[in-house]
Amino acid sequence: MWLPNIGVGVDYYRHDGQIQDIAGRVFTTSRSSFLVGAGPTAVFPVTEAVYAPLAARQVLRARQADAQAARNDATLSVAEAYFTVQQARGEVAGSIDALRRAEELVKLTEKVAPDLAPTVEVNRAKTEVARRRQAVEAAYERWQTSSADLTRVLRLEPGTLVELAEEPALIVELIAPTSAPDDLIPVALTHRPELAADQALIQAALARLKQEKMRPFVPNVALRGVGSQVPGLAGGVFGGGINDNLSNFGGRFSFDLQAVWEVQNLGFGNRANVREREAEQRAALLQLLRTQDRVTAEVVQAHAQLRRAANRLKAAEEGVTNAAETAEKNLRGLVPGKRVGEQLALVFRPQEAVAAVAALDQAYRDYYAAVGDHNRAQFRLYRALGHPAQCLANAAAPPASLPGTVVPGPARPAPVPVPDRAAEPVPPPNKFEPTEIKKNSAPSP
Repeated sequence: MWLPNIGVGVDYYRHDGQIQDIAGRVFTTSRSSFLVGAGPTAVFPVTEAVYAPLAARQVLRARQADAQAARNDATLSVAEAYFTVQQARGEVAGSIDALRRAEELVKLTEKVAPDLAPTVEVNRAKTEVARRRQAVEAAYERWQTSSADLTRVLRLEPGTLVELAEEPALIVELIAPTSAPDDLIPVALTHRPELAADQALIQAALARLKQEKMRPFVPNVALRGVGSQVPGLAGGVFGGGINDNLSNFGGRFSFDLQAVWEVQNLGFGNRANVREREAEQRAALLQLLRTQDRVTAEVVQAHAQLRRAANRLKAAEEGVTNAAETAEKNLRGLVPGKRVGEQLALVFRPQEAVAAVAALDQAYRDYYAAVGDHNRAQFRLYRALGHPAQCLANAAAPPASLPGTVVPGPARPAPVPVPDRAAEPVPPPNKFEPTEIKKNSAPSP
C-alpha cells in the first residue's frame, strides 16, 4: 500500500493552431514532442495505509481461530460416530449372548415339558428366541448404519463396514467427572478458539473505527509523474520541435506530490462513517458475549452429561453382573429340585428364566449405552474446554492446567475375528464370563 505503481511507456504530442501562453497571449504555432520513459503513480490515504493492515491482521487471526474451531468440531464428530459404532458392536455382542441363553432355555424347557411344566412354556421360550433373533438383527443394523456414518465423516470407502480394533466396552478418560463446572468454565473462556475469533474481530472493528476518526486529520498523499502532456510519465528521453520536427533529445524528470486533507460532505459524511464503525464494533462485542454464553452452557451441559453417564455406568455394570448371574441361575434351576405332594417341582419356572434372559438383554443395552454416552460426553467436554484436537493426535497434555485431566496414550488393540460370512458383520470379541463383568471388556455370548 505504501509503494507506488510504476508505469513505462511513450508519449507523443502534436499541436497545430492557436495556443495561449502563460502571460495570456494567444498566438498560432505548430509543434510536436516525444517522450519515452517511466513514472510513479501513488494515491492512498495515510489512514488506510496505517489502520487497514492492523484490521487485516486481526481478521487473519480470526480466520485462523475459526480453522482451529473447525478442526475441534471435526474431531468431535469423528469421536461421536466412533463411539456410536462401538455402542452398536457392544449391543451385537449382548444380543448374541441373550439369544444363546434363550436357545438354551428352549432346550431345557422341552426336556421338562409336559411333566414338570406346561407345554405353553415351550411356546413362551420359543417366542423369546424369536424376539432375541430380532434384537440381534436390529443390533447388526445399528452397527452397519453407524458404520456408514463413521465412513462418511472419515471420507472412507462408501459401504465399508468398520470393525474397530478396540473392545466395545473401551472407556476413555480425558477429564475427571469430579471436576467442578466452576473450575472448567474459566478454562473454556480462555482457550475456546471461537472466543479468540470474536475477540480478533472486535480488534479489527476498533482499528476501522480509529481509521474513520482520524480520516479528517490525516492527509491523503498523491504522487504522479507530470513529464508528459497527460500525467503518468515522470521522466525519460524527451525531445521536440516546430511542426513535425523531433530533435533536441535529452533527459527530463518531472513529478507532482500532493497532500490533501479531505472532509467528506462538510463533515457529515465522516460522522456517518464513524457511527457505522461504532455500530460494527458494538455488534462484534455482542457476538462475543453471545459466544461466551454459548460456551458456558456447552461446558455445563457436557459436564452434566459426563457426570450422569459416569454414575449410570457404575449402575449399569452392577446391573449386567446381577442380570447375568440371575439368567445363569435360572437356566441351571430348570431341574427338579423339590417335591410338592406327589409331584416334583422345578427350582425355577421357565417363565422366570424367560424374564431373566429379557432382563439380561436390556442390561447389556443399558451398559453399552452408558459406555457410549460416557465416552461421547468426554469428547464433548474436551471440545467445550477449547483443547485443540492436535493434543489428542499427539497424545500430549492439554495447554491448560486442569485438575483431573488425563490424556490417554495409544489404545491397547484387541484382535477382531475374521468374518466367516462376507455378507454379515462378525460380532465383536468377547472376554466376559457369564457371572462377572470386567471393565473395558465386552460381554461374552
